[in-house]
Amino acid sequence: MIDSDGYRANIGIVITNDKKQILLAKRFKQSGWQLPQGGIDEDETELDALYRELQEEVGLDSSHVTLIAKTPKWLRYELPDEHVRRTQKPMCIGQKQVWYLLKLDSSDDEISLDLHDDVEFDDWKWVDYWKPVDEVINFKRDVYEDMLKALAPILFENEHSIPSKFSRPLQFTAIKL
Repeated sequence: MIDSDGYRANIGIVITNDKKQILLAKRFKQSGWQLPQGGIDEDETELDALYRELQEEVGLDSSHVTLIAKTPKWLRYELPDEHVRRTQKPMCIGQKQVWYLLKLDSSDDEISLDLHDDVEFDDWKWVDYWKPVDEVINFKRDVYEDMLKALAPILFENEHSIPSKFSRPLQFTAIKL
């Protein structure tokens, strides 16, 4: 679903474990790493899209996780010119995302990357909470930084400070669910 400004509506998923690490996944047959994410179909709610993408991309369903928080607003990034499909109508210039923080309640063994016909990822790992900012492709970094800064106070119960390398101020706080 692409809005009138050219942004595709998207759900982002941050899965955390008991150690407050987060799941980072490697793009299928590529070298890039990112957090699970995917588009919201026209007939879906955010939660419908969240659970569909969770199942398609990492093989988990609602019984495997607990919803903890979400970002209260859309976070946007623009695609580099070489990724914009100018012949596509409507043309997509970027994505707007709402991010959800989930706690994995099941075993790591439940994570499966190949349950869907269109495999998105071929590897995954638990990483330090702030690591995805360094790992993700450069045009998504600001969104990842803003999202992680917003969710951190809830996950770490205000006991975890934001690393000094992030110079931009915290713009908003996540909503606890």
